[in-house]
Amino acid sequence: MPLLARGLARAGEAIRQRDFSALRSALGAMDDLRAATVADPTLAPAWTSLGLAYEMLPGLLGGSTRKALHCAERLRALAPARGDLLQALILLEEGKWREAEPWFGRALAKAPQDPEVVGQWLDALDRKPAKKALGEAGKNARLLAEAPRLLPGVRTRARGVIAVSDAYLHAGQPEIAWNVLHDHLGLVDAPSLLRLQLGKVAAASGLHRPEGLLALDQVLREPLEGGSGGYPSAWWRKGQILLGLGRKEEARRAAQEALKLDPRHRGARELMDALRQDG
Repeated sequence: MPLLARGLARAGEAIRQRDFSALRSALGAMDDLRAATVADPTLAPAWTSLGLAYEMLPGLLGGSTRKALHCAERLRALAPARGDLLQALILLEEGKWREAEPWFGRALAKAPQDPEVVGQWLDALDRKPAKKALGEAGKNARLLAEAPRLLPGVRTRARGVIAVSDAYLHAGQPEIAWNVLHDHLGLVDAPSLLRLQLGKVAAASGLHRPEGLLALDQVLREPLEGGSGGYPSAWWRKGQILLGLGRKEEARRAAQEALKLDPRHRGARELMDALRQDG
C-alpha cells in the first residue's frame, strides 16, 4: 500500500533524526500511517508502525504512550503475538523493563518461529533498560541462554539467524556468532543476508577477516535479498575489514563507494573520518 510505504519511510527518517528539522517528515508519517489504518484496519504492519511512531514521536508531533498502547490493542486483535510484541516495545521505550519482559514472553510463547519477535526480544536484551535491570554480566548471561533456545525455531529464516548471531556477538562470543551464520548458510531463505552478517562479525571482531571479505564480495556481486539497501553497509563493512588489515587506500575506496550509494551513511562517514585522522 503506497500510504504505508511512504509512512514507513517518513517515520524512519524522523525517528533517526529526532529533532525539529524532522518535524515535517514526522507529521507526514503520522498522517500516512493513520490513513493506512483507516483505509485497511486489518493492515497489521500499519498498526505496528503507527504505534511505534506515537511512542517515539510524542508531544508536538501528535504522539503519546496512550495512543501507542491503543495501537497495540488493535494489533493484538489481528495478530496476537505482534500485538504483544508492540506492547513490549512501547514499555521498553518507556524504560519499563520489568513491565515489558512479560509481554515479550507472551509474544515468544505464541510465535517462537517469528523472526521479528525473536529478533526484537534479543535486541531488547542488549538495550539500556535491560542492562540497567540485569547488569552487564546478567544481560550477557540472558543472551547466551536465549540464543540457543530460540535458534531452532528460526533456523530457516535469515533474519532470525542473524538475530541469534547478533546476540552471541553482543554477549562477547564472536566465534559462536560466526559459526551460527556459517552453519546455516545452506538452510535459510535469504543467504545473502547471512553473508552480509558474516562481514559484520568479521569487521566487529577482527576474526575471519579474509573469509569476511569473500562473503562481502559475493554480496556485492549478486542480488541482495530484501532489497538494495544493504549494499552501502556491505561496502562499509568491507572498508572496516580492509582498514583492520592495514589496506588503507582500499578501505578509503570502499567507504567512498558506500557514500555514493548513501551519502548519509553514518558508519561510512565515521570510517572516512578515521582514515583522515590516520593519514
